[in-house]
Amino acid sequence: MLSATCKYGIRAVIFIASKPEQKSNTGLKEISEKLKIPQPYLAKILQVLARKKILHSTKGPHGGFYLLVPASKLTLMDIIDAIDGRNFFDSCYITGEKCNFDHPVDGVCVLHNDLRMEKVRLETFFSSKTLEAIVSQSGGDQPVKN
Repeated sequence: MLSATCKYGIRAVIFIASKPEQKSNTGLKEISEKLKIPQPYLAKILQVLARKKILHSTKGPHGGFYLLVPASKLTLMDIIDAIDGRNFFDSCYITGEKCNFDHPVDGVCVLHNDLRMEKVRLETFFSSKTLEAIVSQSGGDQPVKN
């Protein structure tokens, strides 16, 4: 459902959000080693999130990343939207065209009406999960386990 890139991005942002000092940089090397994500791949993912104004990126020996959006406001859907976009939620599995959610009876494929509610349910789920809640549920200031 979600791309590997998006899953890595979610894991990395949760790890960054789990740090006790929200505005201090978390280094790329630390994130890569702790989460076992290849560093060059992770760097590209985090740069995407920085361009989308979810993370702040600082270069140099004391560089790294921190959240630009407060963990209490940042949702899983924000990260998914930044990395994968809404294609999973908005496109038809058969025709590839954008689903017509406003007029479900006019669905263009046999799966449209059946999947519509599930897509809406998933989008609602991802939109309701803040990073603050996820970090809190995982044990507070401890890094979120894999």
